Amino acid sequence: MKRWTLWLPLGLFAFFLGLAAYQLTQPKDEFVHSTMIGKPLPRFDLKPASADLPGAKTADFTDGKPRLLNIWASWCLPCIAEAPHLASLREQGVEIVGIAIRDRPEDVARFLAAHGNPYTRIGADDLSELQLAIGSSGVPETFVIDGEGTIRHQHIGDVRAENVPELIEKLQEAAQ
Repeated sequence: MKRWTLWLPLGLFAFFLGLAAYQLTQPKDEFVHSTMIGKPLPRFDLKPASADLPGAKTADFTDGKPRLLNIWASWCLPCIAEAPHLASLREQGVEIVGIAIRDRPEDVARFLAAHGNPYTRIGADDLSELQLAIGSSGVPETFVIDGEGTIRHQHIGDVRAENVPELIEKLQEAAQ
């Protein structure tokens, strides 16, 4: 009886070692994907994050026209990197609504002055309530919203030049 109790710790160690080795061989997914894809936007009515633009509300996304919802912040370095690509989307006729996360109006204004303004509206999400409600795990993130206010696609991370055609394609799909 005492013999197997001596082997039990070694067996448990081997089991956990095997489990760890198995986990290391599995593909790594670093992103938290939203469970809201295919679901309507939650109800929200955010005050303006900038004195120059209106705030954002759910009704802005239910006029029949698909658009992008960009979650960003002035303190976010990848948001600076994506700014020219958002401007490119805007130049191609894409409407982008911004949601500024935990930001101050003066910082938003400074960011827009330095890096350009691709937004038609910017809502202030001071407590990240909308960000969490739509399943966004960080900044920046961009969502394709169809004309009825349903989330159709999530782009995690900063928008880069190679992502622009995909986002336009997803917007076109959302228009159908």
